[in-house]
Amino acid sequence: MRHITKLNMRFICIALSLVVLVACQSDNKFKEDEFAASLDSLRQSAPAIDDETVAGILQRIPSPLEISMLLKEAAAKYNSKILNAPDNVSKYDTQFKKALNLGIYGADLGYANIYGQKIEILRYMSSIKSLADDLRIGQFFDIKTIGRLAGNSQHFDSLLLLTTQNFNAINEHLQREDRAEVSFMLLVGGWIEAMGILCDVAMQKDGQQELIEKIGEQKIILEQLVLLMSLYKDQLAATGLTDDFQALKESFDRVSIVHTHREPRMEVVNGVVVIKDDSQTTIEISRETAREIRDKINAIRVKVTA
Repeated sequence: MRHITKLNMRFICIALSLVVLVACQSDNKFKEDEFAASLDSLRQSAPAIDDETVAGILQRIPSPLEISMLLKEAAAKYNSKILNAPDNVSKYDTQFKKALNLGIYGADLGYANIYGQKIEILRYMSSIKSLADDLRIGQFFDIKTIGRLAGNSQHFDSLLLLTTQNFNAINEHLQREDRAEVSFMLLVGGWIEAMGILCDVAMQKDGQQELIEKIGEQKIILEQLVLLMSLYKDQLAATGLTDDFQALKESFDRVSIVHTHREPRMEVVNGVVVIKDDSQTTIEISRETAREIRDKINAIRVKVTA
């Protein structure tokens, strides 16, 4: 059982910032009729998801800074086998698979970046570039600014803000094109892979309770994703993804999250008045439940990356 406070950096945001670092490098132009012809049954009219909902999801996904610190504490080594191989990009021939795996590759790139795997980073950048070109979402980014920020860990806050703004621009663009489901699939793919990485490291050996509880924190985001999937039930009917997430939710239902509110207090620090919020959230999750969640996440991941 652990008490947690508000997270300050998010895994998928930084991963997507690395995605966009290469997404806008393409000079390829798609003719409108060729692109329209490539759209599969995923493209159907569905309600758009507002920016606040998207931002809320992004804020709850594990951050690279947190995960990297936890991985170092766990003495976990880089393991490329738990990632989606960059060469698999040629298998993704539908907009559904491309959007999901762009999110997945973004998380993989973030993981490789944490460990400074330069060769792997280049390989993932190439695959990401291919998918981003196909989805036509690379035109929203200032590559020079993002490259400069991504190259300095002290600029994570600025990078986070810029990436969130760019993702909102992508979301608005896809909504105008009646493709809001694509931005949702990006989020789902990134979440699946971030969870896969987290679960794998957490279950490698005993004594990783902090990582296990980090898994439990994702109960809230999963519930939101399941609700949003109901908006796209017709588009997702043939994929089985909705049923898989519902089964995953049944495992997360055994996770207990209790929020304890405490009155804020005022302190004077170096002559400056500071308001302290001592509210806490307690996560209760057993190792057995975490293992079950890992197995279900891996099964989903196998499906969407095949």
